[in-house]
Amino acid sequence: QVQLVESGGGLVQTGGSLRLSCAASGITFGDYAAAWFRQAAGKEREFVAARRWGGGNIYYADSVKGRFSISRDTATNTVYLQMNSLKPEDTAVYYCAAGRPIVSTMRTVRGYNYWGQGTQVTVSS
Repeated sequence: QVQLVESGGGLVQTGGSLRLSCAASGITFGDYAAAWFRQAAGKEREFVAARRWGGGNIYYADSVKGRFSISRDTATNTVYLQMNSLKPEDTAVYYCAAGRPIVSTMRTVRGYNYWGQGTQVTVSS
């Protein structure tokens, strides 16, 4: 059984930083692409970042490029999303995902088979 468990969300002021974690069981991130999506209240789930491991490309949404970074710890099978220079518009529930998307679906919800339960990030102005 595959489980993705996110943690690290919380309340932070504008300009602050948070690091989200996604711990996986039942799969190894090295065999899958990992991604982060977010969903603000009343809006659709949107792509944030994705990465194929072993030299694969890294993808970021334009809105977070230069501020967010996706990485992995192979020893703990955990994927991270480092979020810096946070803005109120970054407020959302953040979801970790894993799957084997093709290039055209790397930034789409349908590209991923496994999802975490989400962690709330709130950025105050």
